[in-house]
Amino acid sequence: MPNNIRDKLKRTTRTMLGFLCLFVGIVFILLPGPAVIFIPVGLALLSLEYAWAKVWLKKSQRYFRQAAVKADQSLQWLGKKLRR
Repeated sequence: MPNNIRDKLKRTTRTMLGFLCLFVGIVFILLPGPAVIFIPVGLALLSLEYAWAKVWLKKSQRYFRQAAVKADQSLQWLGKKLRR
């Protein structure tokens, strides 16, 4: 198999898997499921081929990090309230 065909096959496979993971992640936003896993994985796969996906990956990482900090703060606050 020539390198050109192999490269096109790799790119197509990454793109299809990236969009599939991204789609599954979006579905899991509406349904119970691990959306926080599938969305970044899909964007990471797509960011290997597309610059726009790299931008959205960075935005989603920032968003998920902020959400984790807020959840941690809320749990600490709740723990203090329950200990009283």
